[in-house]
Amino acid sequence: MIYQSYPRSFQDSNADGVGDLAGIERRLDYLVGLGVDAVWLSPIFPSPMIDFGYDVSDYCDIDPLFGDLKTFDRLLAAMHSRGLKLLMDFVPNHSSDQHPWFIESRSSRENPKRDWYIWRDASDDGGPPNNWISDFGGSSWEWDAATKQYYLHAFLPQQPDLNWRHPGLREAMLDVLRFWLDRGVDGFRIDVLWHIIKDVALRDNPINPDWTPDRTQRDQLIQLNSTDQPEAHQIAAEFRSLADSYGDRVLIGEISLPDDRLARWFGTEKQPEVHLPVNFHLIESNWNAQSLGQMMVDYEASLPKHGWPNWCFGSHDAPRIAARVGNAQSRVAAMLLLTLRGTPTLYQGDEIGIGEVPIPRDRIRDPQHLLQPKLNIGRDRSRTPMPWDGSPSAGFSSADPWLPLNPDSRRRNIATQEREPNSLLNLYKALLSLRRRHAALSIGNFTLIKTGDDVLAFERRHGDEHLLIALNLGDQVRSLPVPSTAGLVTVLCSTATPRAIDGTLAPNEGIILQLVDSEDQSSRIS
Repeated sequence: MIYQSYPRSFQDSNADGVGDLAGIERRLDYLVGLGVDAVWLSPIFPSPMIDFGYDVSDYCDIDPLFGDLKTFDRLLAAMHSRGLKLLMDFVPNHSSDQHPWFIESRSSRENPKRDWYIWRDASDDGGPPNNWISDFGGSSWEWDAATKQYYLHAFLPQQPDLNWRHPGLREAMLDVLRFWLDRGVDGFRIDVLWHIIKDVALRDNPINPDWTPDRTQRDQLIQLNSTDQPEAHQIAAEFRSLADSYGDRVLIGEISLPDDRLARWFGTEKQPEVHLPVNFHLIESNWNAQSLGQMMVDYEASLPKHGWPNWCFGSHDAPRIAARVGNAQSRVAAMLLLTLRGTPTLYQGDEIGIGEVPIPRDRIRDPQHLLQPKLNIGRDRSRTPMPWDGSPSAGFSSADPWLPLNPDSRRRNIATQEREPNSLLNLYKALLSLRRRHAALSIGNFTLIKTGDDVLAFERRHGDEHLLIALNLGDQVRSLPVPSTAGLVTVLCSTATPRAIDGTLAPNEGIILQLVDSEDQSSRIS
């Protein structure tokens, strides 16, 4: 399992109210005890922090806010000594406007690095070169008065897009990957990979006829020409070839696309691309049995033979799972995430069920919220500090944290849940332990069981092992869909208080059953 750590909010070690690398090292034993395999760190590179690290001003160093390269090397060694892998967040679509490359590029039209970014003349009417809209709202083009051209930015104006059609830029970014791979990192999560290259003619994007004012400005257009271009797959294949040359490394691509287009990012068996194109379906789907079940079947069917599934229901960009489905269902969600076929990713704090965290207006930090405040799309609520104990600053820092803590941190924290046998945290530990002991949960076949009402059920099989997972997504008692061929049934785990099997699922209950079919049982007895 992969655990995403948002370093600003994981653990502060130097009393400045912001998490850092030394703080992460201090909490490694917690991660080992939780049962994770790898830790993905959100960006820790030098940055003006306009977009909190996703505006990189130096790809080959550590921002002083988090430490330095020596601190990083010490953390990496400490992780490896505990059997943990470290994944970095690589941001290849854009840099900061404070990066030396962009400063040079902006200095004149004749500068050798001018075409390391995407510059164009104004359109005939003096406006932007095309109709593209930034993901943060407004035009994707920013006018530069000094050189009298526009530059492209898919996100903030302070995040100019890199030009991956330029061989010099391309090789420089591959050198960035080599720098960190040579240091011993175990892989990368690649930010907005499907944005990495644009239509060569920069044609307008088509109007989205389904757009409504409650959606972002970006969604007024269909990003046909600004994302998911055919040439991007060659770049992804280059990343993969480089990673494979270092041995056991992993590439995770952030790609938000429908199943058929998402599956292309696995590449082919002869020319593979990323190992795990990120699957956001558990974040984006309606929380009901029918929608989730159909989504799972469709996603599994879309995978190529050499593809491996992955799942997540939270991230630094998405509202918390407990805020979306409620406290009771967050236990069911935990069981769902850790019983599906594929690699699960858990976002920090979801293991203790942090829910909605109100952010006072004067403490809002997220530029996405500040630019489109009426849409309630702020990401600060997902990035609040980890509550480690019930003290005033929750053990995160001895200073005032950079964002508010969850309002129930005095009782919803790691220390409290570690002491409570039936806590959500201990449920996660139990599920991860089960996943390691039962190959059917990690690599077994997946078969959806058709049910009615609020029950989501599926079977996992590997060799002679046969498991049934049944999840009640509602607040009413429902029938437990045990196959009629099952002769012996053993409860491996329940999200509720342990009890005898009576053919029902309690409200908001999830259960894992080990089944022995009647025929198999008879043959063993004889």
